[in-house]
Amino acid sequence: MKNIKGIGYKEASHFLRNVGYKNIAILDRHIINLMLEYGLIEEKPKTLSRKIYLSIEKKLKIIADRLNMPMAELDLYMWYMKTGEVLK
Repeated sequence: MKNIKGIGYKEASHFLRNVGYKNIAILDRHIINLMLEYGLIEEKPKTLSRKIYLSIEKKLKIIADRLNMPMAELDLYMWYMKTGEVLK
């Protein structure tokens, strides 16, 4: 991600998930809104800086570990909870 201009953490996570990495979350507005609704984060960030993105991702990892599931599976489930659909 550091070597490609214009690619942020969310897009880097999309790419890595598409090539098989399972322990990565894609923190889009649906996931962030759900985390806010359930009190997992205190406020909706105005921007997703590196520090904020990694902080939120770390919270999601703790939950995924407790549920014994990959973060990819957890954020797909969370996406479904917010949107009612699963996209491929």
